[in-house]
Parts: sequence; structure tokens; C-alpha cells
Amino acid sequence: MRRRVPLTLLLAPLLVTACTSDPAAPAAGPSAPTTTPSPTAPAVDYTAWQAGRSTPVADTIYPARGTDALDVLHYDLTLDWAPATKTLAGTATLRIRPTKDAPSLVLDFMPYQVDGVTLDDATVTGTVAKEKLTVTAPVVADKPVTLVVKYHGTPKTTPMPSHRKDVEDLGLTVTKEGGLWTMQEPFGAFTWYPANDQPSDEALYDIRVTVPAGWSAIASGTPAGQSGTTFTYRSADPVASYLTTLAVGKYQKLTAKGPRGIPLTFWYRKGADDKLLPYLKKSPQYLAWLEKKFGPYPFPSGGVVVVDSASGMETQQMITMGRKIENTKARRDRWGGDLLHEYAHQWFGDSVTPTTWTDLWLNEGWAQYAQDLYTKETLHLSDASLDRYLRDADAAMRKKLGPPGKPNPKNFAEGNVYLCPEAMLHEIHQQLGDKAFFALARAWVQDQRNTQQNRASFIAFVNKQTGRDFTKLINTWLDSKTTPKPIKAT
Repeated sequence: MRRRVPLTLLLAPLLVTACTSDPAAPAAGPSAPTTTPSPTAPAVDYTAWQAGRSTPVADTIYPARGTDALDVLHYDLTLDWAPATKTLAGTATLRIRPTKDAPSLVLDFMPYQVDGVTLDDATVTGTVAKEKLTVTAPVVADKPVTLVVKYHGTPKTTPMPSHRKDVEDLGLTVTKEGGLWTMQEPFGAFTWYPANDQPSDEALYDIRVTVPAGWSAIASGTPAGQSGTTFTYRSADPVASYLTTLAVGKYQKLTAKGPRGIPLTFWYRKGADDKLLPYLKKSPQYLAWLEKKFGPYPFPSGGVVVVDSASGMETQQMITMGRKIENTKARRDRWGGDLLHEYAHQWFGDSVTPTTWTDLWLNEGWAQYAQDLYTKETLHLSDASLDRYLRDADAAMRKKLGPPGKPNPKNFAEGNVYLCPEAMLHEIHQQLGDKAFFALARAWVQDQRNTQQNRASFIAFVNKQTGRDFTKLINTWLDSKTTPKPIKAT
């Protein structure tokens, strides 16, 4: 899932990556005048978007982002990027299921100039202030509506609430040559489209991006064709807003086949990214190893886009990897390990998503453990060396950052939510043995596919799957201020 913290596994360097940001906000641009919604607006069949239905939960870590008052079923984004003027023009069509009666709809949105807003084909007022779009029109719980927002402007980023070494502003970033890229964990999707920007509201997506001749547009989802200079992507599996991506640049395209013929697409810049190509080409090998451990890859396609970042992010079906690495083979090898980490997130974080950011450990612990197990196998390291490393790293992270189950909002995606839950999973692994542990891991991601989960549901699943009570072990590892002593499940 994301940009990570650089770490070392004995002789094997490991890099963690994660993306994040924090609020801030000027305000801008009311839309067209208000009109009363038409009582005779044409009926819309919303059943086609039911796979995007969620049960939104207010996030306690970043309460300023997202809302539990609405459930977006589907985002249809039509975007046009003009590098010469650095202007993004968009039409966002959202199919929304309100979860409460309310006098208005409120979404996260950067202050673009709003050119028009309609709700069920009736013109309404949409005002952007403090990174929120407020649409003044009453809605009724469980009565879906269609919101269309037309807008334009120059993208702006938002701060990331973290102290990681690879911290960058979040959201849609304009490059020196006039391209675009984005990483947006725990939020930042709102910097390029109106979004319910929190993890519990997943939705289906259709994204169309028009760029000048000679440029390419890359987005999350399955490639759905190119017409002229318009590139289309479609997500038939639900996606959390932080897992969407957009990149525009003068890219080269490379294709490959993964396990079972999964189509893979890699986007890179000739010259700048040539030394990363061997690692991109190892993607089928990475995915084959992950499938052996965790079962079938959960999506119909995969890929990687390389961008001008120092981090990496598990954006769904199209991983976003930063090219800013030191020009040494050791660093490039670490980049390859990070890429496997992001692929692991396609199972842990993308297909099975945390309900709130309190449970980020549920993503990062599994992905980091997968990365370290891969390193251990390929470098033929011992179980004892991994055990020593994890206990020492866990102690250091708890002392510096606190327990992983109670994350500090100012320290998003720092080392404790990677290494401490990884150490917990390692202890469960030791008690269960390989066969039962990987049966548990496969069942978790395959049985919970396309759902949002939390600590309670994970504990219940582990106990049911194993026939043993791991409640005390898991809670202690997540909440203790110091590294727990071994706790035997009953």
C-alpha cells in the first residue's frame, strides 16, 4: 500500500513506503445558481453500481476527511489535462446513496473553479470552501441521486501528516515538464475530483483522461481502450479513494503476462527509468510468489507507473512507484523489494481494506511480512535471524512511536504500523506452522474480498479459522507499550 519507511533486515535492506496528507484550505468558487430539483427527473437504475455499495464509517484519526452521511456507488470522471497552462478540466458524475436525510451533500474537494452542478439533472448551488464541496439540495436516506460537477483549475497538493523520511505533499502534483502524478494516503483524492475521501466508502470507477498528442494518461483500474489521445480505465471491483491514481507524462509502455495470463502494463520514461526495468520485468515472478502464499491475485489486471516521487503506493491495479532512488544497485534492489510490498497490498489493503485508519496496521503488517518473508527466502536467511530482527525492531518502534493499534494522527504510516504488527504475525506464524498460517492468510483475503475490515473482525476470523483463541495475543501486540513476551493461544 504505500510509501514506506526505509528499514534493514540483517544484510537485506528493506524499504517501506506509504502516502499521506493532512488538511489545509483556502476556498473558492460557487457554481451556477440554485434551482429546485425537478420532481419529474428521469428514473435511474442504480443496480448496475451496487457492487460499489459500502457502509461508511466516520474516521476518528482524520475526522475532517470524508463523511458517513453518504455512500458513493460510482465515480465517472472525464478529465482533460492541458500541460501548457497547467489546467485540469473535469466533469465528475457521482452516483450517491445518502445514508441519512440531510439538507445538503458534502464532499471533499480542492478549491477548483466550479463551472456547474446538477443533482438529478436539476441545476443546484455548489460552493467550495475549506476543501469541502457543499451542494445545497435536500437528500433522503437510501434514495440514490446523481450528482454532476463541472470544474477547472490548476491542481494543488495538501500536506501529509507524517514525519517519514520520504514525506511529500499529497494529492495531484504537477511536474516540471507539465505532467501529473499523485499519491494520496490517507487522503488527497479530493485534489483532483470531488470525493468521499476516507477508506470505508469504496466505489466503482470509470476514468477517461484526454491529453495532448505525444503524452500518455495512466489511471487505476483496468485499461479499457484508447481513442485518439483519450485514455480510459474502469474499476469493476470497488476502490477506496486513497487507492486511485492518475499520472500524465511522456511515457513508454511495456506489457507482460502474470500468473494465469493476468495482463500487466508498465509505464516508464525512457532514459530516466531504464535501470528500473529489470525490477518491473520481475513482476510476474513477484506475483507468482504471492499467489503461492495468498491465493489468486484479486483483480483482472495489474501494472506499475513510475513517477517523480521518493515513495511508492499500492494504488489499485496500477501501482505508483517513485523513481527518486540513489543510483546504486543496492538501492535498486531495495526498490524491487518495495515493489513486491506494493503488490502484496493488492491483497492486503486493496481487496481487503481497513474500515478506518486506526487499523492501518492490518494493511502494513501483512505487506511488510510478505516482503520480509520473500527477502528471507531469496537470501536464505534463518528463522532465528528474522525473529531477532523483528523483536529488536518492534522494541525500537514502540519506544519511539507507541503501539500500532493506537496510531498518532501526526505520525501517519510510520514504522510502528509496519514492524510491530509484522512481529505479531510472525508469532502467530510460529505457533501455527507454515501450512495452517498460510491457510489462514489465504482464507482472510479470499473470503473477505472487496470488503472493509477492522481489528474485531480480524480477531474473530483468526479464532474461527484456527479453532484457537488468539484474542489476547493480538490485542496485546496491538496495544502494549513494550514488546510482548510470547503469548500462547489457547
